[in-house]
Amino acid sequence: MWWGGLQRLSSRHSLVVGRLWPSVFVRGPVLLQVESRRPYTPQAERKRFYQNVSISQGEGGFEINLDHRKLKTPQAKLFTVPSKTLALAVATEWDSQRDTIKFYTMHLTTLCNTALDNPSQRSKDQLIKAAVKFLETDTVCYRVEEPPALVELQKNEWDPIIEWAEKRYNVVIGSSTSIMGPSIPQSTKDTFVSHLASYNSWALQGIEYMITQLKSLVLSMSLLDKHLTVEQAVLLSRLEEEYQIQHWGNIEWAHDYEMYELRARTAAAALFVQLCLENSTVKHKLLQD
Repeated sequence: MWWGGLQRLSSRHSLVVGRLWPSVFVRGPVLLQVESRRPYTPQAERKRFYQNVSISQGEGGFEINLDHRKLKTPQAKLFTVPSKTLALAVATEWDSQRDTIKFYTMHLTTLCNTALDNPSQRSKDQLIKAAVKFLETDTVCYRVEEPPALVELQKNEWDPIIEWAEKRYNVVIGSSTSIMGPSIPQSTKDTFVSHLASYNSWALQGIEYMITQLKSLVLSMSLLDKHLTVEQAVLLSRLEEEYQIQHWGNIEWAHDYEMYELRARTAAAALFVQLCLENSTVKHKLLQD
């Protein structure tokens, strides 16, 4: 009953969370860049300065060409991605920009820049550790004690996800109403560490970004395993908010924007992870004639 009611609301509300390393580009001979350890806010929009977008294969992977210029990262590195399909997806982001470049819509480009520049200088082990640490504060593990209707909603919608994850990974997760959260066994953490270690560093950047959007490792793994859709994962991550909105109303325009933005970020993270796991080759691909 509650799930049906929340589904009807799901196209209207969301959260905007998370921030990643932004995109940068070449304008003639001038390269715009920023210092790697300083928080950076990308330009909201900029006039489009290129006509054609293409991809080509170089020694380090696949590159993005804006007319005859090579795309660069904020640290002035050549923008090179490991798979043809990821390059095509990034090129499509640039190609879809019209009169102005809206950087805040280019989530795949931003994720690639983060992977390439690694501004926080973290190793693969550190990325895994950060991802697994989210279990200690996982959204679906924290439960309220009242009101009864919300208690029932969390039980009905979150318990099946936890049960699926416990069975899928052969672990114990549980839930708690304590402010300290559930006590996650070390064996559970070790299992997730081992599982995440099977991903490459690029994919791990996308996984961590997804986790920060959903505030949940459990929901993120469910999405990556295709047990949940993006829409379902986002809605489950906002269960309490949707409950409150259902009872107290919403700010229509704000919740519309927030819902679509969170969906876009989560979908981009899921796509990024998938494309980072693919290997393919291409000589040259033009997106425009």
